[in-house]
Amino acid sequence: MQSLWGPALSQQRLLLLTVMQVLSLHCLTARCFWTAYINVSFTEPGSNQTGWERSECGVYGQNSPLESVRGLVGYPVSTRPWGCDTDEQYHKPPDHQDWIALMERGNGCTFTEKIQNAAFQGAKAVVIFNYPTPNNEVVQMSHPGTENMIAVMIGNNKGAEILNHVREGISVSMMIEVGKQHGPWTNQYSVFFVSISFFVVTAATVGYFIFYSARRWRVARALTRRQKQLKNEAKKVINKLEVRTLKLGDRKS
Repeated sequence: MQSLWGPALSQQRLLLLTVMQVLSLHCLTARCFWTAYINVSFTEPGSNQTGWERSECGVYGQNSPLESVRGLVGYPVSTRPWGCDTDEQYHKPPDHQDWIALMERGNGCTFTEKIQNAAFQGAKAVVIFNYPTPNNEVVQMSHPGTENMIAVMIGNNKGAEILNHVREGISVSMMIEVGKQHGPWTNQYSVFFVSISFFVVTAATVGYFIFYSARRWRVARALTRRQKQLKNEAKKVINKLEVRTLKLGDRKS
């Protein structure tokens, strides 16, 4: 007799594979990320004192080449250096010098638009500092269509500090270097997505298993009742058969 649980277990395995596929999809979308070392050097006017800082405070964008670059810091000339307008003026060094655009996140335009605008102005790379957050957070940017431009995000505090220097007329040189690989990049939304997906698929698995088990149980009971009914009917038919005892010499009729 075929096992009642065989098909149910097959369905369990199928749903388990579904869970694994959901988690695998999340792992593919939650990519690894690379940090960036930001080297900043400047000379204060008047005192000729040189300042130098190096910290692993940046994160390369998802679509950015993992390369190093050096240049002077330039920025959009506006109250907030968002860089969302294609015709926006930039404070930048002469054309023969490489420069890196420093911009602020926000004002409704995408990272791609900011990076493309800076590239149109001649920037060799783009550093976007995040808008103010309680923990001075840094996120990994998504900026498709800018694969030839090095793009890095830094925290708001560091970005505002560098911006203040260049606005005061201090020439700031920046070098971006590839840091370490980390990952996958996760946040509260990705954790929430995985948790909800796991519980939904688990609930579906348990629900289907209960439904399938109850259905198989009803089928088994119906089959047992039918077998008993057929057995009783067979007994009745046998009891109605005429039984004759033949003696030696009797003729068969």
